[in-house]
Amino acid sequence: MSTLLRACSRASAAILLLLCIGPLYAGEAAGPPDDPIHRFDTQVAMVPMRDGTRLRTVIYTPRGNSQDLPVLFWRSPYDVSRVGAGNPAGSIFHTGLRELVDDGYIFVFQDIRGRHGSEGEFVMLRPSRDRDDPRAVDESSDAYDSIEWLMNKLPSHNGRVGMLGVSYPAWLAVMAAVDPHPALAAISPQASPADVYIGDDFFHNGAFRLSYGFEYVAFMERESGADVFDFGMEDTYDWYLRLGSLRHVKQRHFADMATTWDDFVAHPDYDNFWRARAVVPQLGKIRVPSLTVGGWYDAEDGYGPYRLYQAWQDGDDNDMNHLVIGPWTHGIWLWDDGRKIAELDFESATASHFRRNIMAPWFARQLKDKGDTDMAAVQLFQTGANQWQQFDEWPAPETVEKRLYLGAQGRLSFTPPNTDQERAADSYVSNPADPVPYRPRPIGHMFAGPDWGQWLTQDQRFLAGRDDVVGWVSEPLEEDIALSGNVISHLFASTTGSDADWVVKLIDVYPGDYSADPAMSGYQLIVAGEILRARYRNGLESAEPLEPGKVEEYRIDLQPRHHLFRKGHRIMVQVQSSWFPLFDRNPQTFVDNIFNARDRDFRAATHTIHRSSRFPSHIRLQTLP
Repeated sequence: MSTLLRACSRASAAILLLLCIGPLYAGEAAGPPDDPIHRFDTQVAMVPMRDGTRLRTVIYTPRGNSQDLPVLFWRSPYDVSRVGAGNPAGSIFHTGLRELVDDGYIFVFQDIRGRHGSEGEFVMLRPSRDRDDPRAVDESSDAYDSIEWLMNKLPSHNGRVGMLGVSYPAWLAVMAAVDPHPALAAISPQASPADVYIGDDFFHNGAFRLSYGFEYVAFMERESGADVFDFGMEDTYDWYLRLGSLRHVKQRHFADMATTWDDFVAHPDYDNFWRARAVVPQLGKIRVPSLTVGGWYDAEDGYGPYRLYQAWQDGDDNDMNHLVIGPWTHGIWLWDDGRKIAELDFESATASHFRRNIMAPWFARQLKDKGDTDMAAVQLFQTGANQWQQFDEWPAPETVEKRLYLGAQGRLSFTPPNTDQERAADSYVSNPADPVPYRPRPIGHMFAGPDWGQWLTQDQRFLAGRDDVVGWVSEPLEEDIALSGNVISHLFASTTGSDADWVVKLIDVYPGDYSADPAMSGYQLIVAGEILRARYRNGLESAEPLEPGKVEEYRIDLQPRHHLFRKGHRIMVQVQSSWFPLFDRNPQTFVDNIFNARDRDFRAATHTIHRSSRFPSHIRLQTLP
């Protein structure tokens, strides 16, 4: 069995940010006295699957209920016995599900197979089963069998089941809808991964997410169990840099152990191993109404929610496909009011609004035939303007394309270049011995405080003075520009090396004297940003070396956004070739597998960004008129 398939086998429910949502599993014993967990009668059942494996299932039925209620079902790899254990903030019923509790549901939580109280073997992101084998199982069949048991065994229900969850539990809800039980009437996948190689979790466009991947394995799979890795220093940037090549990781930290790290090393390309875990190819036409939820500042699964919506949009003949994206970090909408992230003030309780005015009414409509029948298909929070907007589909058909061109002397404009001069370019030296940090140092480990979850909102001025971060800035805008849809970078670049990484960031630069919020004066806020490992420029399936000195076009999807660049602000584009230790360092010398690169393979290289009429580096933006 692949070692990735065994991942999380010793995970703690305290994990906050690794495909899970640990903060939800909170406090019956230490919680507030008005915690609604005290309103339920609890039953624990071992529910049999078609192959005889039994899954621990915890059922919460409203005490004294005399109505036939729908069921809300949450499947998880993170120990459902902790739904009501040990956090002063209160249980999941007191925080994320309070509005649903007040509406009246039977709540069911289940450990998936091989996890905690459930029998069987755990398989991380279990691939689809062989349909010709009647005893073959996957997460879709386990959800089906569980719902069948619930419909037959629960004494009082209305025949309808809804599923929800955040991160990994969201992915499980999606899988349940692939081959749905007839009683499954609604799902709400929230921060679900769609592809952990292309844009979620472990890789982005071929570049390995180093700190995320290493700390994932170190936390969950070492013999010591689920413990935070002891780096022995405050700044993990220094630790990862001293580590050197990734070839040292196995010997120094995971020797004589079969871990997920082995899978990373064995599958650096987008091969069948990763394809089997991609969601979109399994979906087909939407069959169950879905409320897909994401966050603009989700540093883990920001890619997945829109991709799910996009995949289901084709063939949605019955208006079942709904999308909500707010100004949120990973899963924060279920345990915070959503008013602020660090310095950013969204001027309203965005998460409370979602739970009260979107999620609860949507489930009431789908599972109880109550409430608004005309809820908008797409509800997006427009960052920059701090307002919710509604659409029938997104991107909206009325969007128009604008192109931002990189120009001379660091200027950025909507006017294409008019020179063919070969020297119409900007160069910088990228040195793997001094990579660009992805957030201000010292960089703590992922479980130390809020910085990991908030780094996408941090002021980019901390990079001022670095010669290996080049930028182009517009004049102050004379009118608002409403970005609403795709953000695609077309970078024409060359290098003296034989491999490179290209990191492109689109940034909103606040006025230097910002009277509306003085703390934001001069702030440089990332609106969109992404990385491409250049060896995969012709496809993620196989790596190809670069020809030194050759100018090539690199198309980089910075992911869709909905943001208002206000009049008086400026727009900035930054390009760099490392984002460390969020992503591993590129040796800039082509090797077959960077996980096996030698320390001497890491060499400085000069990278050149071209901006002539022949090689017009630019950003394509979808905007609202």
